[in-house]
Amino acid sequence: MPDGRFARPWSGVDTDMHLNTAWRPTASPDSLPAYSRKYASYLRQTDFSHGLGSMATDNPSFFTPSYLRNSRYMSRLDAAHRAKLAALQRETASTSSNPPLSASSSHVHLPRMVPSHRGMAYEIIEKEPAATTDQTMPLPTQWSSSDKYPGLEISNNGLDVRYTGPVNKHDHEAAALRADHPMPPQCGIYYFEVKIESKPKEGMIGIGFSSTKASVERLPGWEQESWAYHGDDGKSFFGESQGQGRPYGPTFGVGDTVGCGVNFSTGSAFFTKNGVFLGNVFHELRNVKLFPSVGMKKQPPVHLRANFGQEPFVFDIDGLVRQEKASIHSEISATSTASLQPPLDESALLQELVAQFLAHDGYVETSRAFAEEVATETAALHNGRDEPLKKYEVEEDREAINRNKIRSAILDGDIDKALKHTKAYYANVLEDYPHIHFKLRCRKFLEMMRRSNELAAATAAVAASSSKRHRAATGHDISDEHAVFDQEMELDDASDGWDAADGMDTEEQEPETATQFNELLTEAVQYGQQLHMDYPSDENGGDKKMLDDIFSLVAYADPKRSVHGHYLDPAGRVAVAEELNSAILVSLGKSSAAALERLYQQTEVLVNEISEDGGAGAFINVRNDFLL
Repeated sequence: MPDGRFARPWSGVDTDMHLNTAWRPTASPDSLPAYSRKYASYLRQTDFSHGLGSMATDNPSFFTPSYLRNSRYMSRLDAAHRAKLAALQRETASTSSNPPLSASSSHVHLPRMVPSHRGMAYEIIEKEPAATTDQTMPLPTQWSSSDKYPGLEISNNGLDVRYTGPVNKHDHEAAALRADHPMPPQCGIYYFEVKIESKPKEGMIGIGFSSTKASVERLPGWEQESWAYHGDDGKSFFGESQGQGRPYGPTFGVGDTVGCGVNFSTGSAFFTKNGVFLGNVFHELRNVKLFPSVGMKKQPPVHLRANFGQEPFVFDIDGLVRQEKASIHSEISATSTASLQPPLDESALLQELVAQFLAHDGYVETSRAFAEEVATETAALHNGRDEPLKKYEVEEDREAINRNKIRSAILDGDIDKALKHTKAYYANVLEDYPHIHFKLRCRKFLEMMRRSNELAAATAAVAASSSKRHRAATGHDISDEHAVFDQEMELDDASDGWDAADGMDTEEQEPETATQFNELLTEAVQYGQQLHMDYPSDENGGDKKMLDDIFSLVAYADPKRSVHGHYLDPAGRVAVAEELNSAILVSLGKSSAAALERLYQQTEVLVNEISEDGGAGAFINVRNDFLL
């Protein structure tokens, strides 16, 4: 090819592979199965060229206010957003007009794989997660175009609101509107700001929040279930006060930026003016969906601009949230763990958890080294005490050694070796868990495709270097002589196919490498054909959609850059290694999860439970705050 890239020497594959199904992207790498939770960060950091990309660029309406970065709430919201994008991507891919892969455009006829090779394979394909019940409330993003007084005009992506209508001199009549979503209690503290761009001298403006029960024809604070800070007199108003405000802060007008926040942990609100905190106001704000709201007396021209977190705030809300978070963390640190596992103190309990985790996952050597270090530490801390600290010892576990051999083989990409060990040590596991056997076989196919792709990339680099030397020697570009690539050439015509793929003369090639590439690719396709025959449906642990996805890799000149290229990433080995390890442990009558992992799971559940209504859990992100 003119650019020197390595191309595959056909445009179709054997009909027996049945790849006429539309190619659909799989679930987000952030949607990890239960067995790979502790490797979530490893998988999540993988950045695929076809992936979802930056949140800010994929969907302009999705943003992260600075004070919510690294929060539990934003982690959940981000995951939900990615899942939504993945669903849209799947829908788009399924309705696209991709040409089917069939033998009609190819002369490829590959022999069947001999039975002795069947069953020696794997894969780490993560299934799409089941529909989640996590209904994380979205952030307010703009003023609502429907929940507003009809005479108000919204512009600037829903952030600016104007009143330019007729003057109405009745003080009790006004124009108000609310944001598109209520403030989410799960974020702990919610905050937004409004800048007064223009208003007449006698204009009245109220900034605060309200439920949908409050009328949009009166200022917030003058209606039931509405609360606000008014600029003309600096008073705070709430519905039950019957229009009688209470002194609160200074007045505000044109050029001022007023902030409004709700601390759901304490059930109170606060306001700011031009970056200055004005104090807490209103209390018992619970069990009501509160929408950011503004209102203005109908005296034009009035122009207000909101900031829901798309831009930096005038007030240091980040600092306020850090203080609240630090207070919660201080309480956690002060809590004693002595009653959790008597007579172990906190240090000894942590040592037990770590050691058991290492042994559970098969890291016997690491567990032994850890035990020796603990013993050395306890001896150093004895310091003449009557009773020395407990000497920690680890009992060598033969099963753990065997499981570690299997895990290491999978993580190295040697699936045949992993299967051999599994059948030797735990003969019934693959029979009892056919879906794991299927994943291992798929992983083998992917490893074969990986090796083929890596060889193609290396060869392309060599070809490019050779072409450069040729141009330097002859003074012209030989790629012009090979601009046309024959899509119909035979697979076994290795020499001609290599020339067409690279756009290089035979004299410039490495015949041995070309032959090796074709052998690897032929072997992968043969294995894929056999895999498709063994799993024609979703029965016996199979997943037909998954097979369609991974088989589509054969059709691409550069599989890694294809819509399913992420399957080739070595990180995919981790999840299947974890699932097989868990299955082996269950077969031995042991827990499929280490005590440390169960503790983490339980903590996540509890924190989630106490964060739903904006409690202290909203300020805790177990993963980011304590594990990373």
